Amino acid sequence: MKKPEKPTNLDPEKWLRDLFSAKTVGRGGVVHRPARDVDRYAGREAFLHEVRRRGFTLVENGEQLVVFCNRDPPKLSRRAWPVTRPQPAMDSPVHRYRG
Repeated sequence: MKKPEKPTNLDPEKWLRDLFSAKTVGRGGVVHRPARDVDRYAGREAFLHEVRRRGFTLVENGEQLVVFCNRDPPKLSRRAWPVTRPQPAMDSPVHRYRG
């Protein structure tokens, strides 16, 4: 079953107002949205303006825009675990080929 399309006729100001009136925003939490949704519904510049106006911190990671809804300075930590790619099994075609 195909997912229904999101409406494209949303008012950008209403979309931003709804996003930033969420309870998690009022509690100083974190909200995140796909960048494509922000671009589609509000526009990146309007979104950035609202984040700056409120004194929040925005981080872009991959395709997600993450907003820390407080005025605390962010602290970046090292990764808690090393990120490694899984190694192919010894009997995989990658290891068997001796060209």
